[in-house]
Amino acid sequence: MNDTYFMEQAIKKTSDGIKKGQTPFGACIVKNGKIISCVHNIVWRSTDITAHAEINAIREACKKLKTIDLSGCVIYSTCEPCPMCFSACHWAKISKVIYGAGINDAKKAGFNELSISNTQMKKLGKSPLKIVSGFMLNESKQLFNDWLKSKNKRVY
Repeated sequence: MNDTYFMEQAIKKTSDGIKKGQTPFGACIVKNGKIISCVHNIVWRSTDITAHAEINAIREACKKLKTIDLSGCVIYSTCEPCPMCFSACHWAKISKVIYGAGINDAKKAGFNELSISNTQMKKLGKSPLKIVSGFMLNESKQLFNDWLKSKNKRVY
């Protein structure tokens, strides 16, 4: 298994979420080549604005591993984590974030994003978190198109 496989799992979870009326974001946390958690955004289902995919994945991974220290873990996210999610990745000591679409792609789809990139946050906060951007970009951007065409779609 490799980065492509793990991002494909996040994309599949995101597609599942879109079919259930959720927004088009998914995340998968991997440690030592094994999936620890793979989830989609559940903001609408939970009526919790903080229930982003990355936050949900971190919560689940911490419970499964019985620790708040996710050192050595990689998070695969279909979109660049928002400032809240990037901060959570940093605080959980996740080693690397690999994401597809960018914050501007989310904005173009109508999401209320802050224009603060992960690279800016890493630099300003002196975070050791490694960042890989634009991974499987086209597949990740397609999720926004799928969501925009969805009949179950809710907008902010």
